[in-house]
Amino acid sequence: MMYLTIAVLCSVAVSVLLKVLRQKNIDIRQTIVAGYPVAFLLTWLLLKPEVSGISKLGSAWGIVVALGVLLPAVFVILGRAIEAVGIVATDAAQRLSLIIPIVAAFLLFGEVLTGTRIFGLALGFLALGALIYRPKQTGNSHVSSNNKTGKRSNNPSTLRTPLWLFGVWAGYGVIDILFKQVAKQGAAFPLTLFISFGLAGILLFMYLLVTRVRWQGNALSAGLLLGALNMGNIYAYVRAHQMLSESPSIVFTGMNVGVIAVATIIGVGVFKESLNRINMLGLLLAVSCVAILFLA
Repeated sequence: MMYLTIAVLCSVAVSVLLKVLRQKNIDIRQTIVAGYPVAFLLTWLLLKPEVSGISKLGSAWGIVVALGVLLPAVFVILGRAIEAVGIVATDAAQRLSLIIPIVAAFLLFGEVLTGTRIFGLALGFLALGALIYRPKQTGNSHVSSNNKTGKRSNNPSTLRTPLWLFGVWAGYGVIDILFKQVAKQGAAFPLTLFISFGLAGILLFMYLLVTRVRWQGNALSAGLLLGALNMGNIYAYVRAHQMLSESPSIVFTGMNVGVIAVATIIGVGVFKESLNRINMLGLLLAVSCVAILFLA
């Protein structure tokens, strides 16, 4: 259980770090790019990938390249979502991404959906809808000097809020599918992770160079912590599955429900994030969805 606890804490700590960086107007793209060399090195030291297996990747290279692009992109979206809706809703959406591999297994890979899983999927979609719900502003309380008529203006940042949350959900779900497809083709998970981290770091670094970004020392130094937390989460989760190999349901459910619970405590207790009744219902539905989909 120690490894499971570490995995939960590292996962939530990543969200906390990204939220703090956004509050300080630090360019999280630079933090992410600085984090990949750390994660790359830790993958080599902790998971010991078999580099000789690179020649056997074959057609899986397309998936590995896709991971190299998606991993940093989803990290950036994660930071945007945390800024827009907070840690609680964002981490819940990330955990609900498990819906996507299950739907893909049914639509693309011919697996049969049971009634229980259909019910779990329905709960998951309801949870997503409840998490992104924000009550409309009415009245004249937020009328600007340029809006004398009292009509509510459409704030672009408000309109984009559901899109960031959807991006987190969809992004992590697609990444999960890609990792599973690589594993099916015989490529070891540590090697896939090793190559993907290296490629992600190189591509993001090249993008920042092309855009002539103004480098920030504090953003780069924060990347060392981000890389360690990211790899700490992955390593502890893998070790938890190894230590509790006879009880995978405990690890899976404990990880997902644990992240939602800890994120809620920190988001509400530390960052004073506000949740309306629909959002709280969404959290309850998210926990129920995770439990039902795994136990089905």
